[in-house]
Amino acid sequence: MVTPLLIQVLKSPDRVTGFGADEWDLLIRQAKAANLLAHLHVVLTDQGLESKIPEQPFLHLNGAYKIALRSVQAVRWEISQLHEALYSLAVPVIVLKGAAYVMAGLPISRGRLFHDIDILVPRSMLEPVEEELKAWGWRSTHASAYDQRYYRTWMHEIPPMKQVRRQTVLDIHHSILPLTARLKPDANKLISRAVNDGAPDDLYWLCDLDMILHSATHLFHDGELEHGLRDLVDIAELLRHFSVRDGFWQELCDRAVELDLVRPLIYGLRYVENLLGLKIPNGVKGWMEERMPGGLSMPLMDSLFQRALRPDHASCNRWGTGLARWMLYVRSHYLRMPLRLLIPHLVRKAAMGEDEKTMPPEVLRFIDNNR
Repeated sequence: MVTPLLIQVLKSPDRVTGFGADEWDLLIRQAKAANLLAHLHVVLTDQGLESKIPEQPFLHLNGAYKIALRSVQAVRWEISQLHEALYSLAVPVIVLKGAAYVMAGLPISRGRLFHDIDILVPRSMLEPVEEELKAWGWRSTHASAYDQRYYRTWMHEIPPMKQVRRQTVLDIHHSILPLTARLKPDANKLISRAVNDGAPDDLYWLCDLDMILHSATHLFHDGELEHGLRDLVDIAELLRHFSVRDGFWQELCDRAVELDLVRPLIYGLRYVENLLGLKIPNGVKGWMEERMPGGLSMPLMDSLFQRALRPDHASCNRWGTGLARWMLYVRSHYLRMPLRLLIPHLVRKAAMGEDEKTMPPEVLRFIDNNR
């Protein structure tokens, strides 16, 4: 399987020195499709390759980077508004994912675009948090009774909220996996080790180990693969940044066991090495091999993820790419809930046409013929 040009450049940025116009055009298109255009700008400039970028590609890269800078500023401001809104509740608010990278000042926050903000609060505080946010102009985005019941009964978050004036979307979590999921990470353990490094009172983000584990869990358990390569890049950059600390790798493995997140970590480490070239210590790979699923499970997962974790661009599609993404989407639902809940849920979603964008053409034709 031919490696997409974008992945080649992420692994070896100096490859661009020999690029002609066609290669630059393809690289820009793939990076844009993967939501990594601004990140690509950061990678190339950090490697001192800015002078090797032709004028037109540079305009695209620099423009995306400037948009990302404004996005980071907007996220900081939105978080300050959330802190002001929730301050009277004296509830610990843990910022997650991209917004957390910004608040923690991590290198991966450079060149990051944001579509929403995610926070984690204690489950016991969900209702007062939601009510307080309503008073500050936030409204639930899911009006149907089915969706409201689905989120509030089974999921690890309430329905997303949107700020009516600014249109910012907020996901409020009480855990990082649904209540019905096979894996059972204890949200209280995440909250207890959250850090606050100079941020306002009651505003936190996950500790370094938990940040990596959450990123891996989000990618390899949730089934949201539209920006799968970007999320894999996040994991790789977090590992590069934090792994310089003595004892990091052993602590990461131990924490994965403690939180029941071994499998997502195995996948995360396996594919940052296989796809992005990040070297994983031999001792850690031995730990992974002892805990990998047997039989055909890993070859199957390799086949699916090596297709799915490519830029969502026509030049990167190979035989079975769409089917692989759909199978991983269905797998994510299977991991979230038992079959007695999963089958009625998927049938209803398919009948309503709500999730068809994730399905390959052959599956869509089957649904259309059986409505």
